[in-house]
Amino acid sequence: MLDSLWTPTVAGKISLPHRLAMSPLTRSRAAPDGVPTELNAEYYAQRASHALIITEGTQPSADGQGYPVTPGIYTDEHIAGWRKVTDAVHKADGRIVIQLMHVGRISHPDNTTHHRQPVAPSAIRPAGQTFTGSGMQEMPEPRALSTEEVAATVDDFRRAAAAAVAAGADGVEIHGANGYLVNQFLFPSTNQRTDQYGGSLDNRIRFAVEVATAVADEIGADRTGIRLSPGNPFRLGDLAEDDPHELYPHLVRALAPLDLAYLHLAHGGDEELLGTLRQLWPNTLILNRAGTDIATRAKDIENGIADVVTVGSMALANPDLVERIRAGAPLNTPDPATFYGGGAAGYTDYPTYAA
Repeated sequence: MLDSLWTPTVAGKISLPHRLAMSPLTRSRAAPDGVPTELNAEYYAQRASHALIITEGTQPSADGQGYPVTPGIYTDEHIAGWRKVTDAVHKADGRIVIQLMHVGRISHPDNTTHHRQPVAPSAIRPAGQTFTGSGMQEMPEPRALSTEEVAATVDDFRRAAAAAVAAGADGVEIHGANGYLVNQFLFPSTNQRTDQYGGSLDNRIRFAVEVATAVADEIGADRTGIRLSPGNPFRLGDLAEDDPHELYPHLVRALAPLDLAYLHLAHGGDEELLGTLRQLWPNTLILNRAGTDIATRAKDIENGIADVVTVGSMALANPDLVERIRAGAPLNTPDPATFYGGGAAGYTDYPTYAA
């Protein structure tokens, strides 16, 4: 029944030994300056048997940070820290891409090293609170990026992609999902700009396409993926997807000629839209169908809806998930209390099946 999971495939130039990959998971365990540590290297190396590791969201600039002690990839120190991680994963025969995540307005000054006001397409305050070192706080109104600053942010993604490759990553994934910056440009609920990045459908997808183009030009399209979340219930800050059946096909049509390594979809439940995007995307499609079992995810591969599937909390709690599934072994239960921040507990101490 699960045979479809174990056939080799590729994502651009990245050869995958099977089709069960690790989804990006925020863990908030980097050093205060965003440098990955030996603990991070151990965590990712433990999970190297996944077909591909997509790392936690990693800020491409100081303004891109949204949460405490998340990693960055824009300084020499960040590159050196990530090199420890990628070396450890490669030594364990794994493959790893660094997810580039600029959070935009989903932030708070207390969570960044520079304590500046968050930036966004438009000065629209997100609803809700975010975690900070002093507890939960309301997210403030962001500052709207100028047209020149939007272009500079595209360049931040380009430089971060180059830094990721310098750190030994096999590629990068652009985070265009879940209410973060790239996603914020797509919809009028968060983008009320009057320049070339706002208004029409072509204008609202422009930032996403420019970021993908810049990254692909810098490190190669065959090492560049992008994540989108059509209808995703986990979008943050009350972002409303006004026209998903019009926007997402339009965006995917614009991305397809770039010949990216893969499109990673966080599925929000709209099967019709998922089918449309599958038909429009010419290369590897990675699918995250959150909350479903392995058999359901394998069926997406059997049916041709996906080429690769990702798992989140199952990978978090089971460093040897691949081995457990192959053996039909029981799975560890994840501990939500340890998801965001802390040390080894709930991070590198989950038992392996062999143990």
